[in-house]
Amino acid sequence: MATSTTPATNAVGATAAAASTAPDPLRTALRIDSWSTAAFGVVLLAAGSPLSGPLGLPTTWSVPFGIAMLGGAAALALIAGYPRIPARLTLTVITANALSALALLLLPLTGLLPLTTLGTAFLLTGAAAVAVFAGLEYRGYRGERGTG
Repeated sequence: MATSTTPATNAVGATAAAASTAPDPLRTALRIDSWSTAAFGVVLLAAGSPLSGPLGLPTTWSVPFGIAMLGGAAALALIAGYPRIPARLTLTVITANALSALALLLLPLTGLLPLTTLGTAFLLTGAAAVAVFAGLEYRGYRGERGTG
């Protein structure tokens, strides 16, 4: 009897092991979002002053944005590390990214910042990148729920 249950147990164990190593689109998107957010935050903190002239983004904006981005990157990494990513956290990330993309898209239009053409392009590129992450995370969320 032990020999008949051993192969079944091994097959189930192998299936569970294969499932745990299978690609997880949501987790992957969250991790890459975390890394890129952290990198962008570091750039804003380390190079905010030298980039201020070419971009027209005042250091008084780049420093708080950089700090906020590092906090956001840490939160994304923590969420990606959950064994099972809670739906409410995923939806929070998607919403935050969508709102951030909208803010980055609208900010150049407000005249609130003395952005240069390069600065406007920089923010619009950021808006596109954040929107892509929101889309990838939404797609991963739907895939985990079996609705996509």
